[in-house]
Amino acid sequence: QRLKLILAVVVLTMALAYFTFTAFQSARVYYLTVGEVLTQTSNGELLRANGKLVPNSFQRNTGETKATFTLTDGTATLAVNYDGVVSDLFFNPQAEIVAEGTYHGQGIFDATDILVKCPSKYVAAEGS
Repeated sequence: QRLKLILAVVVLTMALAYFTFTAFQSARVYYLTVGEVLTQTSNGELLRANGKLVPNSFQRNTGETKATFTLTDGTATLAVNYDGVVSDLFFNPQAEIVAEGTYHGQGIFDATDILVKCPSKYVAAEGS
């Protein structure tokens, strides 16, 4: 009787530890800077590119969801193709953008998902 209880507790603890481990593994987010993406070989693996939107680089035809824009890490630039909706925060000059997709070489990144990271603190505008 007691052995069954101990065995059940051990199995339950192991299962809980496994589910906790896998949940944290999938929650970790790895991303590369624009310069690091440009050095990757184009093998079609899923990557996350982190950078800031280059001013005036966003282009989209009226009524379409396909867009092109350029990300930068301050030194290198990466052209991004994306088909989807972008939030207003996307255009905040302080926001960081994480584009998830594949890099096929020649400086072009095909994004399937966009994440906009808001600045952690807001600074008052000059003259306020």
